[in-house]
Amino acid sequence: MALAAALLYNAYFCGRCRRHKALQPLLGPLLSDSVSKSYSSYRRPGSQPEKKTTWQDVNLSFKKSIEVLKTQLSMLKKETEDHLVGPGGQSLTDYMLEQTRVVWEFRGQEDLNKWVISSDVEIGGKSEVYLKLGRNNQTALLYGILNTEVPRDGETKYSGYCSMRSKPLVGSFARKKYYDWSNFNSLYLRVRGDGRPWMVNIYTDPYFSHQKDDLYNYFMFTRGGPYWEEIKIPFSKFFISSRGRVQDDQHPIWLDKASFLWPLSISTLGFTIGDKVNGPFQLEIDFIGLLNDRAHTEEFAYEKYEKNPPL
Repeated sequence: MALAAALLYNAYFCGRCRRHKALQPLLGPLLSDSVSKSYSSYRRPGSQPEKKTTWQDVNLSFKKSIEVLKTQLSMLKKETEDHLVGPGGQSLTDYMLEQTRVVWEFRGQEDLNKWVISSDVEIGGKSEVYLKLGRNNQTALLYGILNTEVPRDGETKYSGYCSMRSKPLVGSFARKKYYDWSNFNSLYLRVRGDGRPWMVNIYTDPYFSHQKDDLYNYFMFTRGGPYWEEIKIPFSKFFISSRGRVQDDQHPIWLDKASFLWPLSISTLGFTIGDKVNGPFQLEIDFIGLLNDRAHTEEFAYEKYEKNPPL
């Protein structure tokens, strides 16, 4: 379990997105391929940093600036209209009575563009991972070859992982947006695997720097075969790990949006395979959604205790 958590941390560390700089909300839309570069910011130990600055990628043409401004203003208008209607653009009644919600589905290339894939190639490994539309363009097919051979760089101790991660939500003028899953208590997926175990990862974007490596994880076991399976994972089952280590101080996921009292909020969701078994793997995903299971009353599955309690 410790090895799986360590590989999990490597997968997410390599796919880490950068913090927005002071002018990022204004210049972010003008940066060429800014989202994809933010996921490839990992630099191997001993390698030279990239000398090309971000400012060299800025296109300050007047025509493109006007087009970007129109696009961002239209997004801001849509966000304002949805906010006036109710939470998430829904009426308050529909929002309160909502029992299920499909967050991600895969019906075209634009749905695949909401995800990024990574592997141990970024740290010198030899695993391969690919993402494409499945049969009839109705599913996402994540496949590849896992290779646990450790790169001979004198730094890396573990290798052999592949991952798939959703891109963070971005609002108008490159503002960060977060998911509000407070009406639900379970993650609901329809998948078809090859019998190999996966790790489901939920990343929360923290306010404090000492929490920047925290991940919420839980296991997903596929049974293999030609049949689809529907998997329900209660949010109360997710545990916290940081830098590849399961933490002693456990607490449940904050499913609401960020606030001053609790700045942690859900930013992305991903899947990682790192079971130390060399060979091909495959995971087909129909949809990823949320469920409010009224029969599930568990608040948190793990022990919570106070550090250094007073005697």
